[in-house]
Parts: sequence; C-alpha cells; structure tokens
Amino acid sequence: MDKEKSLAKIRNIGFIAHIDAGKTTVTERILFYAGRTYKIGEVHEGTAVTDWMHQEKERGITITSAATSCDWKNHQINIIDTPGHIDFTVEVERSLKVLDGAVVIFCGVSGVEPQSETVWRQAEKYDVPRICFVNKMDREGADFFAVVSEMKEKFQIPIVALELPIYDNDEFRGVVDLIEEKAYYYEGKLGEKIKEEEIPEKLKEIVANKKELIIEKIAELDDAFMSKVIEGEKIKKEEIVSAIRKYVIGNKLVAVFCGSALKNKGVQQLLGAVCSYLPSPTEVKPVLAKVVSSDQEKEIKASPGGPFCALCFKIATDPFVGKLFYVRIYSGSIDSASTIYNATQQKKEKINKIVKMHANKQEIIKNAKAGDIVCLAGLKNTMTGDTLTEKKDPVMIENIKFPEPVVSLAIEPKTKADQEKLFGALMKLADEDPSFKVTYNRETGQNVISGMGQLHLAIMVDRLLREFNVKAKVGKPQVAYKETVSKKVQATGKFIQQRGGQGQYGHVEIVMTPSGEGTGISFENKIKSGVIPKEFISSVKEGVVEASESGILGGYPVVDLKVTLIDGSYHEVDSSELSFKIAGEIAFKEGLRKARSILLEPIMDLEIITPVEYLSQVIGDLNSRRAKIHLVKERKNLRTVSVEIPLSESFNYADSLRNLTQGRASYTIEPSYYQKVPEELLSKILGI
Repeated sequence: MDKEKSLAKIRNIGFIAHIDAGKTTVTERILFYAGRTYKIGEVHEGTAVTDWMHQEKERGITITSAATSCDWKNHQINIIDTPGHIDFTVEVERSLKVLDGAVVIFCGVSGVEPQSETVWRQAEKYDVPRICFVNKMDREGADFFAVVSEMKEKFQIPIVALELPIYDNDEFRGVVDLIEEKAYYYEGKLGEKIKEEEIPEKLKEIVANKKELIIEKIAELDDAFMSKVIEGEKIKKEEIVSAIRKYVIGNKLVAVFCGSALKNKGVQQLLGAVCSYLPSPTEVKPVLAKVVSSDQEKEIKASPGGPFCALCFKIATDPFVGKLFYVRIYSGSIDSASTIYNATQQKKEKINKIVKMHANKQEIIKNAKAGDIVCLAGLKNTMTGDTLTEKKDPVMIENIKFPEPVVSLAIEPKTKADQEKLFGALMKLADEDPSFKVTYNRETGQNVISGMGQLHLAIMVDRLLREFNVKAKVGKPQVAYKETVSKKVQATGKFIQQRGGQGQYGHVEIVMTPSGEGTGISFENKIKSGVIPKEFISSVKEGVVEASESGILGGYPVVDLKVTLIDGSYHEVDSSELSFKIAGEIAFKEGLRKARSILLEPIMDLEIITPVEYLSQVIGDLNSRRAKIHLVKERKNLRTVSVEIPLSESFNYADSLRNLTQGRASYTIEPSYYQKVPEELLSKILGI
C-alpha cells in the first residue's frame, strides 16, 4: 500500500461529551473489540486504560485527554478520550484543534446536557465533522427518540438516526441498522459475538418510516438524490452510505447511533461508523498556515511527501523521559534522528525519540508521517501551540486560544527547602496546562495559582503533593476580579527629578477609553512628530502595560480599555526611556482615579438538574446567592434550572446542593462573562 493510499485508512477522532455520558467506557470497549486490550477496564473500578492518573482513578472522572490507537477492518483509528468536566475544557479545546472527526456521546436518559452543548460549540468552532452515539440505552428512562429530537432542536443541523434500539420486555437487547435493514444482537460474556437477524415484526413499519426519513433528509441536501426520489428510482445502500459520508464530512449532516457501552452493545457498529462516515486526513479542509517570510496564507495538504509541518498541541511531564510533546503531523515525515525547526520560537529542535502513546504507555517508533498523532521527546524550546516545520521555508499554524482562569489560590512552601521545588513543579504544570497560570504577588509576597475552577486547582495541588513531592500550604479560593473604566478620561503623567547633574524628565498626555469585553489593554500613538522622540514611545507603552497589571482597586488587573498617547514633552538632556516609562505609569493610574474605575466579577452559567420535590429549596438557595434564574424546564420527574451566578457565590455549591437534595441533584458550571460588582459589596471585597 503506497503512502498516499494508506492516509485514506487513517481516522483521527476524539470522544467528546458532558461529564458521565460514558466517553471512557466507550473507549474501553473499542480498544477491547479492536484487539488493543485483552481485558475491559471499568471507570468505577479505577481500571480504565485512558483514566491512568491517580486522581482519575480515585474520582472516576477523566482529567487529562489521553491518546491511544487501534485497528478496525483495515483502518487505523487514532483516538483522543477527552474530559467532560468544564474545569478541564482546555483539554477538549486543544484536542479538537488537531482532530479530523469527533464522536459526540449523549446519555440516553439525560439527553443534551449543558456540557454537551459546550463541546458541540467547540467542535463547530474548529469545523470538526461529527457523528453521535446515544449511550446508556439499557438504563431505566432511556428514550432514544427524545434525545434525537432534543439534538435537532438545540443544534439546528440536519440529524439522521441510522440505528434504532431493540427492546424485549423493557430490556435493551440490540440495534437495528436502518440502511442494512438488519437486527444485531450481542452475545457472549462481553458482547463480542454479534448475531445478525431479521428485523422483529413489531419494528418493521417504524424501520420503513425511519429509512424514508433518511432518504428525504439526504434529498434535501442533494439534487441528484432528489431527482431519483421524484422519479421513484430505487436507491442503493451504497449510494445512501456515500451521500451520508459526503454530508457528514461537509458538516451539513450528523448521523446518530445508539447502544450501551457498559452492557457491551452497539460499540462494534460505532467503530464501523467511524470508518464509514468520518473523514481521513486527506478529506478534511487543508489546515491554513502563514508563511513566515511573506506573511501570506498557505494551505498545508496532508501528504507524507510534502514539507514537514506539525502542531504541538499538548505537553506532558513523564517521570522517566522528561517532557513529552504531543504533535499532530499535517504534512511530511520525520525520523527519530531528525532536526526540525520551531517556527513560533524561531529555534532549531533535535528529536531524541518518537513514541506512539497508549494512554500513559509508550511504544517507541522509528518514524512518523502526515496524519499521525505522536509524541516527541528531546525538544528544548517548544511550547503548546507552537508550529514545527522545516527551516528552509517555515510556516506558522494559528495558535490555540485558551480560556482565561477565573479562580485563584495562594500557595506557599512549608519549608525553605521546598521553595525551589515548588516553583519548578508549578512551572512544569503551567507548561502542561495553558489554562493554569502561576504568578507572584509582590504586595503579599505569595505565589498565586489560577485555574478554571475549584476542582481544577484541587487536582493541581494534589499533583504537586504526589507527583512532585512538594509540601505546600494552600489558601482559600479567591475570585479573579478585574478592574476597568466606564467613561472616557484624559490624564497627565509627569516624572521630573533634579538632583544636580543629569536629572529625569518625562511628560505624557493620554486618553483612556472603555473598549469591548475581552479586548484587554490596547495602546495607540497619536503623537505628532517631534513632540516626544520616537525612541521613547515604546517606553510609555511599557509603563502603561506594566501599570495595568495592578489597578488601584485591590491590585486587580485592569482590562478592556484603550490608551491613546496624544501629547507630551521632553528635555533634550534629562529625558530617558525610564523617565517616560514612569510617566506612562503615573498617567495610567491618574486616569483610573479620574474615571473612578469599577471592579468586575466573573459570572458563571449554572445549570442544576434536580428531582421536582427539591425545586423550591434549590431556588430559595439560589436567590440567597445573588443568582438570576433564566429558565426552569421540565424533564419527566426532573427539573432543569438555568441561572447566572457570581463565581464568589458558587464556592462549595456542591456541598450545599448535596445537602439540600440528599445527593440526588447534579449541576454543571462554566464561565460566562464579567459584570460590575454591586456598590454594596465593593467595600467587603476590598476590605475597606
């Protein structure tokens, strides 16, 4: 098989879903049926292959995306199992950036849950083709048609069910393939034997109707199909499969399958669907990159014979080999002795080793080519999001954008001996996870760690203690407040010192204007020639940016405003870069005072699913937490409550909800936006 042809048999896919929909359980079955493992691991027993971290085994959740691969019917399937918890959404984000297709997993009972919608939006952002698997069809209350209907309503994209569940006395037995018009039952202790039979008599009418719906849905997208339908021509199975594949890859259609991973039913059909309907590296849109020398865009086509181009999407620390750099190779090939070029950092890199990952186990390989997802060892300067390429004509793929952290903790070493160890360990964790930030608060003399939520930080602290053996004291969670201005102001900054001999002279006039949310700090120079020498302008900007790191309200960072330099003056002898930097800082702080800057707090989207009998207690508790209730929705004997809540009011919400509902309610929470802190709470937050 030639190299180009073998690319057509590769599938780079990810499993994405709401927490507890069954992603890891599906992955375990796939690895078993494909012969990659000899024994099925279980999440609840802590034996799942892809949940290999201590923290994952103990908590029964996926924390870090794990890469593995298997073979199925002459196809190589590279799999990334991603977390479902919103605190680890960065793992989903960077995985989708490099994947060609995704399997979105839904719970047959709970349907489309909040995080299901989040991962769906992330997949849309990266234009990743999807198929869906409705899991847990064996559970009481599972309703395949209700889930499919909810998907159509929420995702606004043509969706077709290609399977139906088969029940016998309320027991989930197997699935009907609507295209093949066959029933499949799963026998043997682990569902490894598939028995093909005729469709049960009671389902024949519904199968005929559902198949008609599939053909109609394709006809709406395909004129040639529509002509055949109108003329009453018989449509072959192969034509249906080919059309579905075409429109799934084009992101115009989503195919839905069903089963129960825990009960070993429907997973082999899902594997077949991955091969049949999700794209190979050659069938997705070529990745766009900028040519470093000209800044022009260039398409990187999947070809082992092309120039080498890869993206580093993740870094992990291995206790034995040091850092492992997860890369997706888009073009070209490398071997374990290659020297490559990091176009982002503009530095050469030497590869010591190429490994294929199976969760945390490594298989050393001699070379890798376009379409592969592998780990490289030995790189010195590479960071997450860097483009690895060839030095003679380097290109850069667009970097991955990561969310800003919303929760912070102060962390201190217990002994002086732990100080250096702590800093080194924190830097390694920050290299691994771009949503985990480490800063040093000069005012308090403390190390501050920031992340996406309490669970995120709890896992990081646990890793510090276990993996890095660092003894540390941890403070209480702190909200990542921000400061901004709500009106336009003009401010002056003057720094003049005269001590005999050469002094210091810097004078600037700036205008500060509110800008849109998420815009950070921007700087514009509108100085007319000669008012301030050109060499001092960058110093003014440096002073403004440095001053924005710590505002006048509690030392929180200043965001979302534009600073325009409009005037100033200089002294031929006394002016210097330092004097203009300090003048920029003075003007910025003066502007904040004149504008009476405001404090912003993060607002979270919170969704609670509670039994109806606890609804009034849940709503009463939310009202006491400054929450705004948007929607209460019925779902059988449950109620879904959608609210916006300040992050500061949501700490330890898990314990409160558990106590209010005897542990029967669940919730998900994710960052939404920032809004002004009410005046009556300002003095409490600032401690004045």
